[in-house]
Amino acid sequence: MPDDTQVQLVLDLAIRVGEVLLSSGEGVAETTSIMLRLADAGGLPTCEVDITFTSITMCCHRGMVAPPVTTMRLVRYRTLDLTRLNDVSRLLDRIEREELDLSRAAAELDVVTRAKHPYPRWVTTLAWAGMAASVAVLLGGGPVAAFVAFGATGVIDRIGRLLNRYGLPMFFQQMAGALLATGITAVLLYFSLLPEGTRPSLVVAAALTVLLSGLSVVGAVRDAIDGFFLTAAGRAGEITMFSAGLLGGVVLALKAALVFGVELSVAGPLPSSNLSLAVRAFAAGLAAGLFALAGYSPVRYLPAAAGTGAAAWAISTLLQQQARFGPVVATGIAAVGLGIVSGVLHRTTAVPRLVITLAAITPLLPGLTAYQGFYQLAVTGVADGLVTVMLALAIGLALAGGVALGEWLTTGLRPPSPFSPPRAGAK
Repeated sequence: MPDDTQVQLVLDLAIRVGEVLLSSGEGVAETTSIMLRLADAGGLPTCEVDITFTSITMCCHRGMVAPPVTTMRLVRYRTLDLTRLNDVSRLLDRIEREELDLSRAAAELDVVTRAKHPYPRWVTTLAWAGMAASVAVLLGGGPVAAFVAFGATGVIDRIGRLLNRYGLPMFFQQMAGALLATGITAVLLYFSLLPEGTRPSLVVAAALTVLLSGLSVVGAVRDAIDGFFLTAAGRAGEITMFSAGLLGGVVLALKAALVFGVELSVAGPLPSSNLSLAVRAFAAGLAAGLFALAGYSPVRYLPAAAGTGAAAWAISTLLQQQARFGPVVATGIAAVGLGIVSGVLHRTTAVPRLVITLAAITPLLPGLTAYQGFYQLAVTGVADGLVTVMLALAIGLALAGGVALGEWLTTGLRPPSPFSPPRAGAK
């Protein structure tokens, strides 16, 4: 029977690992499974884990011999550091191979969690701005639209960082970002600083895509599919509030622009060609790679993220243009392929799945559809706007559900690691 000191050491290590995973956007099912297997490796096979959106509770039962020991940890931050996530995964692999005892593992986990981000903050600002420029090209915009999206997103990121220092809630930060994206474009259009033929709505849509990329839609859907409805509801509530912030910012800016006679109408689709498809596919891959860079991903994973993102976008686009599938179905099919690729890479090269999926879904995010819905709500009519917003939501759900299904399809490729989640229905 382990004594209290051993129990506290194992529980503290497991719950801190769970905090890193959950705060990075990992699903509750995998987080719970990893924590339980880590506890089992530490000699505590009779543990239970309960995770909500903001807290983790873990209990070790010791039968009738000694009272149970319970510990709880609050998840106080939500940060995307894919290098930290990768370092934790490597630490778990070393524990699995019995290269580390638990005391040394706890000390190394301290080093990992307290380490600074691997890149300077200005690098992430450039990455977010470059991602917006890539998305503008992906949507059909020209060099001017890409340049304006680059500058506007860079300003939004720096102002958002300043607001975060003062503790402004994320709802208002999202509103400020959407307000700036739409307002900057409207000001440039009002003073005729945009060349003829520039499609300003694509600039706003590109900036909104960057703001949407931080929402944990995939995590919310995966938690709901896995049966963790409380955490899924918490994630869904967060997504709803942040999306409402985007809606409020865009609508306020559009209303103000209309007062001065500026109308940021939604651009129609561009005629496609093989050259334009190739350029846009390259832009899709660049957007995915830059998102991974902005999320502090290890450099060696950037090509995989970029290639997967470009392939997923190409599949979705070809299904819509050649097979005449709707955007929801096409996005869902592409997401299934994306999930399969991420699952294969995870099980063959130990690349954390979030490194691939979070970056590769970026080109598929419905930024332009969301802006069209916001514009309709502000200008044309509530009924049309609600329909378009629901379409954007359906695309997001298809994206998240497809990724979850694709990852599940790869669970039987080889025997899972002791720290991999069990298959559904496994005893």
